[in-house]
Amino acid sequence: MNVNIEASWKEQLQSEFEKPYFENIVHFLRREKKLGKVIYPAGQDIFNAFYYTPFHQVKVLLLGQDPYHGPGQAHGLCFSVLNGIKPPPSLVNIFKELQDDLRIPVPVHGELTTWAKQGVMMLNTSLTVEAQMPMSHAKIGWEEFTDAVIQKLSNEKHGIVFLLWGKFAQSKSSLIDSSKHLILTAAHPSPFSAYNGFFGCRHFSKTNAWLKSQGHKEIEWNIPD
Repeated sequence: MNVNIEASWKEQLQSEFEKPYFENIVHFLRREKKLGKVIYPAGQDIFNAFYYTPFHQVKVLLLGQDPYHGPGQAHGLCFSVLNGIKPPPSLVNIFKELQDDLRIPVPVHGELTTWAKQGVMMLNTSLTVEAQMPMSHAKIGWEEFTDAVIQKLSNEKHGIVFLLWGKFAQSKSSLIDSSKHLILTAAHPSPFSAYNGFFGCRHFSKTNAWLKSQGHKEIEWNIPD
């Protein structure tokens, strides 16, 4: 597997890469590709969350569940799609909340790389998916890997904002030391649940208020055209 990970994350996760469960993930993906299965995101993009947001720069963890499973959508950052790809409904709702919270105009595209480069790690609990089959790789070992990532951030850093949207993301709160970090929970931004507590959560302004209180630079949530 072509692992495109920034150096500080490679150092932090070396022991995970050497464990049998991770070897099983690699073998599974290679086998599926040999069978002609289409897997998202592309190989070089699978670890983009670890490429754009170095370990020592993580200020916010936004936790998703599963990569987008449509053509051209997933590129390794949860909720984000590349410029030129129509923003999916959950991302549209994120932008609505962003506009209501901070009066930021709705972006013209859905690529959130600028957030990642400022310290917002956008991590899916599963890093791959088979085309048109949501949650198809949920049981291949990724969750063990990403649980370890969450615990490492909680244990070894201080003052991170964890954004947990939806019941699945909230189930990971037990991995986080709430005496050291801020955990913000809300309904998932999906159209099926956004009106049950995502809209009006004001997580973007709350995140910046926390970061400021910790002496960190606030996130510029505006997405450049």
